Amino acid sequence: MIKKVLFVAALSCGGAAFAQVHKMERVDSTVTERTYNLNPVVVTGSGHHQRLKSTATPVRVLSAQEIHEQGISTFDGALTRMMPQVSMAPNSMGSFLRLNGLGNKYILILVNGQKLTGDISNNVDLNRINMARVKRIEVLDGAASSLYGSDAIAGVINIITDQPTQNLICVESNTRVSGKGQLTEAVTLDIFTHGFGSYTSFTHDRADSYQNNGLEYVKGSDTETQPTIAPLYTGYRSNIVGQKFTYAPIDKLAFNAGFDYSYKLTDRPNTREDITGGTDYEMQYKGFRWNAGGIYKFTSKNSVQATFTADRFRYGKEYDVATKTNQVGDFVLSKKQHAYEADLKSVLGLMQNSTTILGANWRRDELEATSGSIDKGAYTFALYGQHEQKFLQYLTATVVARYMHHQTFGNHFTPKVTLMYSPGAFNFRATYSAGFRAPGLDELYYHYYAINRAKPQISFGNRDLKPEKSNYFSLNAEYHTDKLLMSVTGYYNRINDMVVKKNIDTDATSLAMLRGEFPEMTAAEADKLESYALYQNSDKGDVKGVQVNVSANLFQGFNLSANWAYTYARTKSGSEWSVLERSIRNTGTVALNYHHAWHRYALNVNLNGRLQSKTYYTGSYENAPGYGLWNINTTHTFDCTNWALIEPSLGLDNIFNKTDHRIDSSARKYALYHPGRMLTVGLKVKFKQ
Repeated sequence: MIKKVLFVAALSCGGAAFAQVHKMERVDSTVTERTYNLNPVVVTGSGHHQRLKSTATPVRVLSAQEIHEQGISTFDGALTRMMPQVSMAPNSMGSFLRLNGLGNKYILILVNGQKLTGDISNNVDLNRINMARVKRIEVLDGAASSLYGSDAIAGVINIITDQPTQNLICVESNTRVSGKGQLTEAVTLDIFTHGFGSYTSFTHDRADSYQNNGLEYVKGSDTETQPTIAPLYTGYRSNIVGQKFTYAPIDKLAFNAGFDYSYKLTDRPNTREDITGGTDYEMQYKGFRWNAGGIYKFTSKNSVQATFTADRFRYGKEYDVATKTNQVGDFVLSKKQHAYEADLKSVLGLMQNSTTILGANWRRDELEATSGSIDKGAYTFALYGQHEQKFLQYLTATVVARYMHHQTFGNHFTPKVTLMYSPGAFNFRATYSAGFRAPGLDELYYHYYAINRAKPQISFGNRDLKPEKSNYFSLNAEYHTDKLLMSVTGYYNRINDMVVKKNIDTDATSLAMLRGEFPEMTAAEADKLESYALYQNSDKGDVKGVQVNVSANLFQGFNLSANWAYTYARTKSGSEWSVLERSIRNTGTVALNYHHAWHRYALNVNLNGRLQSKTYYTGSYENAPGYGLWNINTTHTFDCTNWALIEPSLGLDNIFNKTDHRIDSSARKYALYHPGRMLTVGLKVKFKQ
């Protein structure tokens, strides 16, 4: 199987490039000694391109080189292996992403600065992210609504894509195969000539469902067990097709346009009469996103740029088992989302040692949810400005303000202020920023009724909800040289009017009301209804934490990255404080990388690990135990001709075979979803002119 896949991957590149072989010339070789760039260019912290050590807001950067050398092929793998403040919990309803203790709906995910739409139960579908085009991932902790608008309360994750310009033509295939049916195949074709660029990509990603324990407790018992086929991890098949065009007719002017189409289908065990845990249907997801924009540079310090993005996403049930109401192959729509966003921004050098940003943003979100009886839309319009000024020799101040009008919630103002003192190789930063999140259309208008495992479920939106607001404070100290970066950050994030789904017990009066709202509910079903859910502004959030980051080029070819995050996250409902669901107190990530070249061959060895304490769950759920995962990946680069590069890789995931084998029950929640030790094999083939 593995040999076949790798052979096909090589042919997929070789056939496309064969006609150009006789023309190709040697460009700069990948087989060179190298060290990690500890001072890359970033854009997320300040809204304009800036060196990392010069930005007044700390930003964590994951480069494509680091991601590749660790043998990572998925977006969630990149974040969790390298970012201790990030955690994931995958299932068929999307990955439960958390940043600094706060959930997905408080995290703004951007692609080249534009919001990614498409959520499943408030969890963005991360399979829409095209890893074949990732140049770097920038992570900004804390509230950033002043620059980026609603949802940026926990932080911002900005995916920056790559458009190479160093080759006339480049064809690349990258394949990774591992256990449990895990396969990723990415093929790209890049053409750049006379200011015109075309960038085409196709990615296929798949994984099988799996269990770590094939037993579950019999309902109502804590001792009696029975077999089940319910998976711990839900398998899937996904495809992404991407195309982008760029054109720069003159040095000062550039245009771009492109699209991404994504498709994903879960792969779960089918319903069976002899065993529990199967499903009648798979979840099907489709997304189509296109954008166009341009930038004009008056001078090196003065520019204006405009972008427009349209994003469509839908998901629903595709039946693969015949039921009383559906046949095999039937599709039932659950949710459809449309989003349109236009942004106009100017970056200006109006004064000496300063940068000013002025911008306007318009966005419209639309939601159609058949299961929730919603067909609504809302728009926002915002004006924002930022001024960054360097005073004296070492002091830099940044002031940001955003005025936003929301169709439903009116006018809101979110400020941000940062100070940075930079004597020599040190940076000392202080930040205050306000966060803002407008309740989602589902939280406002949901009118949901369904039967799940013979019991009715009811959820109501609440049109009287207030926006969620936060206040974020942080202090940062950093030491930065060409070979060493050390950083310590302490922060406090307070969220007010958190929107939560509260369960309300039923009585005779409420049952009569509910039967009037949902006439399809039978008397027998009403007898089983014990409670219904209503969205409310009832909670406060309180998150305190410390982060320590170290990156070092210790000596030629040897690099170290070590990160630790302590997070204390609480929520208050009424007068009671409790731990925030799925929060983790202590998490660390470590990566050791060795690279050495011998003429046309280079060896890269990467050892990386993630260690975390227990994951907290609320209510009757028991906490999930902590764990430590270690992985090793080796890549072998053969720059065998002037025009071709071949790079096989071999690795071992989960070296010490850590798994969570607890028997599944209604009180069990998990933090570790890994199936155990697995061999990983990859092959990268690249042809360039």
